[in-house]
Amino acid sequence: MQKALVVEDNPTIATVMAGYLRQVIPTIAVHQAPSLKDARACLTHIRPDIVLLDIGLPDGRGTQLLTEACLPSESLVIVTTVFADDEYVFEALRAGARGYLLKDESDEEFIRAFEGILAGRPALSPAIARRIIAFFRPQTADKILSPRETELLSLIAQGHSVRRAAEALGLTQNTAAGYLKNIYQKLQVNCRAAVTRKAIDLGLVKPF
Repeated sequence: MQKALVVEDNPTIATVMAGYLRQVIPTIAVHQAPSLKDARACLTHIRPDIVLLDIGLPDGRGTQLLTEACLPSESLVIVTTVFADDEYVFEALRAGARGYLLKDESDEEFIRAFEGILAGRPALSPAIARRIIAFFRPQTADKILSPRETELLSLIAQGHSVRRAAEALGLTQNTAAGYLKNIYQKLQVNCRAAVTRKAIDLGLVKPF
């Protein structure tokens, strides 16, 4: 008999996820764990074929189970979360997740994704698939950022503070902060480290 582990701290969502699995695989035995601690304990006596893994748990990120190699290598791990940021998506996929589904998908979309798992298709929410494609699509600076934003990004990527970058470009600090906010939105990131990595990946600035 196939086994599944649903790692989810919201009991209502955990029950719904378990129901999706049983609808697609009627004979599957579903275990539930509301925290990393409970998941680790559960993994001492079961080897799940499928793991539905939430990221935001009370005692840490669900992806820790992947990075700590707590899960059997043969387990098919699907992240189910509200987080759609590149940081979370690529962290999970690099750690070994085989899919990434957003919790705001409809019942039909979840069922279709789980059916796809059985057919060997990657379980990705459409929004996540678009993010991945956009991340790897070649792009040029003039199509993403304005010349001023590119100049500011180059300085930020070199480690300059917003104040120092503003002074170097002859801008007020408020204006530079506004440009940086636009850069974050255009590159779909939320911190300086992520914006620097994204800028290098897209060829907007050279690695230093």
